Amino acid sequence: MTKTDTAPVNASVESPQAGLAEGSGNVVDISAAHRDSNLDEILDELDRELVGLKPVKAYIRQIASLLLVARLREKVGLDTERPTLHMCFTGHPGTGKTTVAMRMAKILQHLGYLRRGHLVIATRDDLVGQYVGHTAPKTKEILKKAMGGVLFIDEAYYLYRPENERDYGQEAIEMLLQVMENQREDLVVVLAGYQERMNTFFQYNPGFRSRIAHHISFPDYTLEELTAIAELMLQQQNYLFDDGARRAFGEYLELRRKQPHFANARSVRNAIDRIKLRQANRLVEEGGCVAKEQLLRISESDVRRSRVFKGGLEMELEEAAACSESEERRGGAS
Repeated sequence: MTKTDTAPVNASVESPQAGLAEGSGNVVDISAAHRDSNLDEILDELDRELVGLKPVKAYIRQIASLLLVARLREKVGLDTERPTLHMCFTGHPGTGKTTVAMRMAKILQHLGYLRRGHLVIATRDDLVGQYVGHTAPKTKEILKKAMGGVLFIDEAYYLYRPENERDYGQEAIEMLLQVMENQREDLVVVLAGYQERMNTFFQYNPGFRSRIAHHISFPDYTLEELTAIAELMLQQQNYLFDDGARRAFGEYLELRRKQPHFANARSVRNAIDRIKLRQANRLVEEGGCVAKEQLLRISESDVRRSRVFKGGLEMELEEAAACSESEERRGGAS
């Protein structure tokens, strides 16, 4: 299913004189241009949204600096080739790849490299058809939606199935490569997925590798970072751990990370949702009058009632069925 996120249009470096020092056409005020671009505001927002990921955030800052300086070079009359902006994000699920893509779209829009600054998320199902003549219109529709912004293709390696001669993914790949080359001034493509699978995908599709300038690896979160993510999620929803619950959640994470289908921040979010269900059920069973503090507080028992502490899997039956169905769909013939 396709998802579109639109970044609001804010101040950008639009004036031909923005960043130019008064009285000289050969001097630029980088500090003024940086301030006028609102880059710090966007990057600070990224820091607030995502815990950890220091290497990723540092690389995004470097890209932002490159783009800002390229704009200033243009303003003083220096021939400047447009930077290649297509990217590849690799890492396990739940490591912030989609959020970083959203922020990157805003940065590119602020600096005038994209006219809309929105994000369109797509998978193989959105691009590849199931019969002759079905793939081209599907891919064209997604590209049309993404123009002027960023197209984020999750698990991009599923576009290519060399074991299936009747697969139509190659048609979508050829269309994407053509647009990435011929319309690169109006569209940025971000491919995302597991590192090893993306490496194999590039080996079979060298045209993608040659068009992508930025390869960013997203590390798994540490135990401390996962705990901080949980605390932040609870704070945003007006909940809080008591001391016992905090210790229990740390133990929960130690166990959950060793189980299948662990997805970093995504799994933390799912765990928080289940903890809230158990807290609500406990309060209703206890009945009577409760203070505001009790509605806020997550207790140790709310955490320890998880099946993980009994050696079970922390996955609802619906989630397990969805995972199985997804794997069958990706592994079957189109």
